Amino acid sequence: MNTILIAIIVANILFSYKGFNDFTFFRKYEFHMGSIRSGEQVRLLSSGFLHADMGHLIFNMITLYFFAPVVIGFLGSLSFLIIYFGSLVFGSLLTIVFHKNDYNYRAVGASGAVTGVLYSAILLQPDMMLGIFFIIPMPAYLFGILYLLYSIYGMRAKNDNIGHTAHFGGAIGGYLITLVSNPHLLIDHTLMVVLLAIPIVILFVMEKLGKI
Repeated sequence: MNTILIAIIVANILFSYKGFNDFTFFRKYEFHMGSIRSGEQVRLLSSGFLHADMGHLIFNMITLYFFAPVVIGFLGSLSFLIIYFGSLVFGSLLTIVFHKNDYNYRAVGASGAVTGVLYSAILLQPDMMLGIFFIIPMPAYLFGILYLLYSIYGMRAKNDNIGHTAHFGGAIGGYLITLVSNPHLLIDHTLMVVLLAIPIVILFVMEKLGKI
């Protein structure tokens, strides 16, 4: 496994584990709109290394483990880092756009960064297949679309501490960074470019209609 990928996974595990056992630490570094608007911008990044619980952490790290090697294999470690952290920042910024007036809004998770890597990998290798629960075959692009549609549900339900809005910001980040740096994908994988845009468009349409 790539050294940079290992380092990111280990950082997520260690930071999250500290947060699981130290509530003060968790509160200090989570995404909290009021604190960010008062000047604590470090939370835009630090919240991406905290997780709500062990299941949340495991799901994100397994997803990263499967898709990061595709991005690294096609684009190299530096581009992978740019996509990972760029998607994390995009996720935090979109969260600010959607929740800027909700000073009590809180969220954690690497979901934005991971979704960005997921979208990048699917653009680069659209014929990937996944084994859901290691058994059920599913095209990777379908998994990516369903993942974001579930995020819309999470945004509407508002019943957990997971940064569902960040999923979309991360997807947009990974999508745009990959396409800008590899514009030939617009021609080579036109159908995939269109399909992956569908849940992003749905989100903004629902937001415009006041459904989110």
